[in-house]
Amino acid sequence: MRQQVEEYIVELQDNIVSALEKLDPNAPAFKRDSWIRAQGGRGLSCVFALPPPDSSTPAQSQNSALEKGGVNISVVHGNLPPAAIKQMRADHTSVPYDPDSQNSLPFFAAGLSLVIHPRNPHAPTAHANYRYFEITEAEKEGKAGKVVAWWFGGGCDLTPSYLYEEDGVHFHKTLKDACDPHGKTLYPSFKKWCDEYFYILHRSEARGIGGIFFDDFSNEPHKHLPDDQPRPRTPDEIFAFIKAAGNAFVPSYLPILERRINTPYSDHERRWQLIRRGRYVEFNLIYDRGTKFGLQTPEARIESILMSLPETARWEYMSDLGSDEASEEGKLLKVLRTPREWV
Repeated sequence: MRQQVEEYIVELQDNIVSALEKLDPNAPAFKRDSWIRAQGGRGLSCVFALPPPDSSTPAQSQNSALEKGGVNISVVHGNLPPAAIKQMRADHTSVPYDPDSQNSLPFFAAGLSLVIHPRNPHAPTAHANYRYFEITEAEKEGKAGKVVAWWFGGGCDLTPSYLYEEDGVHFHKTLKDACDPHGKTLYPSFKKWCDEYFYILHRSEARGIGGIFFDDFSNEPHKHLPDDQPRPRTPDEIFAFIKAAGNAFVPSYLPILERRINTPYSDHERRWQLIRRGRYVEFNLIYDRGTKFGLQTPEARIESILMSLPETARWEYMSDLGSDEASEEGKLLKVLRTPREWV
């Protein structure tokens, strides 16, 4: 499974980056940045960002479809400390844990994570990640330890500044079509989980219009899935679902991006986009488990962890934008405060 996951995320990264570069062939290519983890493992960060404007490249000339984006993969291994083992034990009873022991356990983790921030306020931001985690027993007499716990996680969600009905329907329908062959309960369960997870509690609003979100997906009973309904249970079955979900990213998002990147927009609409990006930053730095876990990890690669943040954002004191429910900004806020069913 380790090899299969690694091969898949390398292929998926290449497919997604190639599709984005093809969308805007006049823009610079994504920067490929390979790295090695001293404690074990490697990664490849593919990042899009234009150079800062100067006298030779004024800001108005920077009209690329994307303002910032990243499609990163990592394949790492090492040892989990007792505190991390205890935390994971809460969701995985198969993880061995002795409260009196200070022994660590070997782990393996591989995944792809991406965030795309378009320049046009009418084109939505997209986020996705797909990952595999495995824990083994400690080696004994030179023999590799057997796998004692494993699980998959991931998801995909959309964060627009302006609401387009057809975009929301297309995005959710594509994800549902990818989920349904693997179990009819997956999309509604993971859609609901996404609405609950990407929620900015202190603003009483969702980060975007959702998608799917799942974690701790293994052969063990799962609190977000009915145990009496058909669903993937073996590693191969769940991995097949992961591939279907991952392969759905390009067809779910690229048609929306193509429709919106050339839409005319005003300074007012750009201002609202930057305010919404501020909300995006608030969620990622305050609530997102992946960001917090990464920042707390010793020798973490900070640039890769914070790649998800937009290049520019805005915070206004007591902003009035969105207060008029009949405005385009108000229509978005209504959906963010009361998540809806799209399909």
